[in-house]
Amino acid sequence: MQSIQAPDTAMPETRAPLIGLAPLMRQAFSGVDLKPLGSQLIERSTRFPDDAHTLMDLSTVLQLTGNRDIALAMQVQALALQQIYRIPAATPEPAIRLLAVMAPGDLMANTPLEFLLEQSDVTLDMLYLTPNMDALPELPEHDVMFVAVGESDDNRNLLEQLAAVTPHWPRPVLNAPDRIANLSRDRACALLGDAPGIAMPRSVRIPRGLLEQIGADAIPIGGILDDGQFPIIARPVGSHAGHGLDKLEHPEDIKAYLAANDSNEFYVARFVDYRSEDGLFRKYRIILIEGKPYVSHMAISSHWMIHYLNAGMTDSADKRAEEEAFMAGFESGFAVRHAQAFAEIRTRLGLDYVGIDCGETNDRRLLIFEADSDMIVHAMDPVDMFPYKQPQMRKLFAAFRQMLGNVAARTV
Repeated sequence: MQSIQAPDTAMPETRAPLIGLAPLMRQAFSGVDLKPLGSQLIERSTRFPDDAHTLMDLSTVLQLTGNRDIALAMQVQALALQQIYRIPAATPEPAIRLLAVMAPGDLMANTPLEFLLEQSDVTLDMLYLTPNMDALPELPEHDVMFVAVGESDDNRNLLEQLAAVTPHWPRPVLNAPDRIANLSRDRACALLGDAPGIAMPRSVRIPRGLLEQIGADAIPIGGILDDGQFPIIARPVGSHAGHGLDKLEHPEDIKAYLAANDSNEFYVARFVDYRSEDGLFRKYRIILIEGKPYVSHMAISSHWMIHYLNAGMTDSADKRAEEEAFMAGFESGFAVRHAQAFAEIRTRLGLDYVGIDCGETNDRRLLIFEADSDMIVHAMDPVDMFPYKQPQMRKLFAAFRQMLGNVAARTV
C-alpha cells in the first residue's frame, strides 16, 4: 500500500485538504511508516501556521506514532484556528449531512465516526467544542446531529452542557449526552448489573488511599464491594486499552500494583473467571445500533485480559476459523441466545449507538466488561488473512447508514 503524501509545500494555497483519521490510521494499521509524512506536515505547518487542516492531520499522525502530548498540543493550535472539520461524501452529492459534536482529546475521546462512514454518501462535519461553550460557531447545514463525545472525566462538563442544549436542537439528535454520561464503569454496572441475562460485577471508584488500606488489611474488600472477594481487578480511572489493568489475587498484591501506577483514583471490581471448557478466554466486541446487535470481532486467548491485537489471531488459523464461524452464525446463535440481554441494554442505556466488550459466563449469561460509545470499529484487517470480516463490517456500516437515513427522514 502506498503511503499518503502531504500536500506539496510549494503549492500556493495556504489551506490543505484534510486527510482525516481513517486514511491515516489505515496506513498505520498496514505498517506504513508515518514519520516521513509527519515531517512533511511539520514543514508545511511552519510555512503555513494558520492551516488548521495541516495541524489537525499532524496531531493525528503524532498520536499514531506515540507522541500523545505533542499531538494534543498541535490539536489545541488547530482548534484555536478552526472548530469544524469536514470529511466529504464519496459521492458527487451527499445523501445525508451529518454534524458530529466532538470533544478535544486523543483518539479515544470521541466516537470514531470516520471509520463508520468511510467511502459513504454521507458528508461528515465534525464540530469540536470545549466545556467553555460561550457560543456556538456558525453551523453548517445538516440533517442529523450525532453526539460523538465519549464518557470521561474530561468530558463530563461538556456532556452536561450539551444535555441542556440538545433537547432544543433544530434537527434530530442521536446519542443523547445525558445517556452517554451513564457509561462510566460505576454507573453502567449500576444500570445493567441486575438485568436479566446479564452478568456485570459491581465496579466501584475509590481513591488511592482507600486501595492502600485494603492492601494493608485495614479495610476488608467486602466493605467496598458488596459482591467483593479476591481476586479483584483494578484499573486507573480514565485508562483505556488495558493500561494499568491488573488482577490482584490477594491484598498483599496491592502494594506492588500501586507502586507501578501513580493514579489517584481506581476502579475495582470482582474478577470473574470466564474461561471456556477448553481453558481459553473469549472476548466479543458487539455494537448495538438502534438496539440491534452487530459483531465487530471475537478474540481468543489463554490470558484473561484480551485485546484483539495481542490475542494472536494473526498467528493462528484455528482461532481465525473459530472467529469466522462465530461471525457466520452470529445472528442465529449468539444474538438469539442473548436477545433478552441486548434488549435490556437498549432499554436501560437508551443509546442509539453503543458498543460493548463482553464474554459469556459458565451459566451462559452475557458478561459485560465495558459499555462505551467510542469503541473503535473498523474494516482495516488484511483481507487475505481475514476475508470473512469484510461482509460483517459492511453489514454494520450499512446499519449505521440506514439509521442516519431513517432519522433524517423524520424532518422531511
